[in-house]
Amino acid sequence: MLVEGNSMRATSRMADCSINTVTKLLVDVGTACSQYQHETLRNLPCKHIQCDEIWSFCYSKEKNVPEERKGEFGIGDVYTWTAICSDTKIVPSFLVGNRTAEYANAFALDLASRLSHRVQLTTDGLKMYLDAVEGAFGADIDYAMLIKKYGSSEATNDERRYSPAVCTGTEIKPISGNPDMDKASTSYVERQNLTMRMSMRRFTRLTNGFSKKIENLEHAVALHFMHYNFARVHKTLRVTPAMEVGVSNHVWTLEEIVNLLI
Repeated sequence: MLVEGNSMRATSRMADCSINTVTKLLVDVGTACSQYQHETLRNLPCKHIQCDEIWSFCYSKEKNVPEERKGEFGIGDVYTWTAICSDTKIVPSFLVGNRTAEYANAFALDLASRLSHRVQLTTDGLKMYLDAVEGAFGADIDYAMLIKKYGSSEATNDERRYSPAVCTGTEIKPISGNPDMDKASTSYVERQNLTMRMSMRRFTRLTNGFSKKIENLEHAVALHFMHYNFARVHKTLRVTPAMEVGVSNHVWTLEEIVNLLI
C-alpha cells in the first residue's frame, strides 16, 4: 500500500492495524532498503544520466515555519535529488536534503562512485551543478545543461496558483567533454518526478499527507526506489531496471523487500 501512493493512515485503516505498526514498518524496511541499495548499486554500466531535484516539504510549508524553527533542517522546504539512466531506467542515486551546494556536491560524488565508466550527464540550469559535477567527475564526463525558459500562465487569477508556468523554450549548453546534443534531455528524470508524486502520498501536492518528520521522508524515498528499481517491471524494458543493469536476476516480490530485515 505504501509503494502504491497510499498515506500512512489510509494504510493503517485498510490493513486494520495501528498507525504505529505502519510507521515502524516504514522505518525498519526503509532503513534496510537504503542500506541494500547503497551497497548493491555499484559499478553500473550506465551511459546517459539525467539529474533533477524535486520539491516537497516537512512539518509545514516554508512560509508557515515558526520563527524559532526557521533554518532547522527538515523543517519547511525539502528537496530530493535524483538521477536516472535514460537507457536502463535505473535510479542509481538519490538524496533527501536541501537545495544547497553542500547537498549538490554530496549527490554528485555519490553518483560518480556508482558508475563504471564515462557517461553523458544532463541536468537543469541549477548553477550548483557546475561545481558539483566538476568536483565529482573532473574532466571524465560529457556534460550538458538544459535550461528551460518560462512565461506566465494563461490561467485566470483563481486558477493561476494551481497552474504551472508555461515553458516557452529551452536552451542546451555543452559544459564539459563532448556531449551528444541530440541526447541532452531531462525528460526521463522529470517523468520520474511524476512517478514519485504518484507513488508516495507525501509528495502529492495540496493534501495533508505531507511528511511531519524528515527521517520518515527519507525512509519512504528509500522504499520507493527499492520497489521501483527491483520490483516494478518497466513496460518498455519488460524487466526491472535492476535486471537491466545486471544487479538482479529476477523480479523482486514485496515479501523479498520486507525480508531485507532478516
